[in-house]
Amino acid sequence: MPASYAYLGPEGTFTEVALRTLPEAATRELIPYVSVQSALDAVRAGEAEAAFVPIENSVEGGITTTLDELVAGAPLMIYREVLLSITFALLVRPGTELSDIKTVSAHPAAQPQVRNWLRNNLPDAHWESAASNADAARLVQEGQYDAAFAGEFAAARYGLKALETGIHDAENAQTRFVLVGRPARPAAPTGADKTSVVLWQRDDHPGGLRDLLGEFATRGINLMLLQSRPTGAGIGNYCFCIDAEGHISDRRVAEALMGLKRICLEVRFLGSYPRADAGVEDVGAPRLGTSDEEFVAASDWVARCQDGRF
Repeated sequence: MPASYAYLGPEGTFTEVALRTLPEAATRELIPYVSVQSALDAVRAGEAEAAFVPIENSVEGGITTTLDELVAGAPLMIYREVLLSITFALLVRPGTELSDIKTVSAHPAAQPQVRNWLRNNLPDAHWESAASNADAARLVQEGQYDAAFAGEFAAARYGLKALETGIHDAENAQTRFVLVGRPARPAAPTGADKTSVVLWQRDDHPGGLRDLLGEFATRGINLMLLQSRPTGAGIGNYCFCIDAEGHISDRRVAEALMGLKRICLEVRFLGSYPRADAGVEDVGAPRLGTSDEEFVAASDWVARCQDGRF
């Protein structure tokens, strides 16, 4: 397989900036793709070793395009995640003033992060969505739009000027990116890990979601993301994308997944990988009764009872 990483392009996206924070990125050819779908398809087709795409932001939650791509199609697996703090610049062609701006463009995920700024500063400007923030900058360069919300670093790449900088409606806004490859053995646990799955219920019944969440709760596993996505089978039919603390090699996580496999129509494992927001020292000990040692001790006790040695 080629030693290359696909990413949401074109050059100058926040995705590219986040990708370059990975040490291994320095040893790979980094290839921009026009969409999340095409980047992930490159991995499925064997054209790239992995793809790096946005999956969640702290303002709007999950990036539905990425979640839907991981839910459907040939299975893929998450191997790494990166958190990047996000602030926008308003990029324009040289000579453009704020009063000249009638159209603005950016990726749809950017709009909720600059909505208030737009209302206060450009209330009459018309919003046009682009495939990425850098692509919006390219379209401004070509004269299709008057301004783009993108990273300040993209200005030089597209011959634009940052008319305003430090734009954000929410303090400390972050976007989470993931490195996605073809299924393989997960990396060894670090003690500060995350496990991602997609769950499909067998049927719609009262307490159905509670049943799914109970498999995590009874084992002391904290959830970090829970988002429903339509299955396409009709109104009211949803699957659930879940990020949980821990690694599949942890007994409590493995048993939760076994429980879910028993009661769900389908479970798609999306990987166990190091958390980007915590070191080992920041992760608390498992809740009482949920450590690997306690699971082993309980299993041994059952075995002794079965043998009449209790």
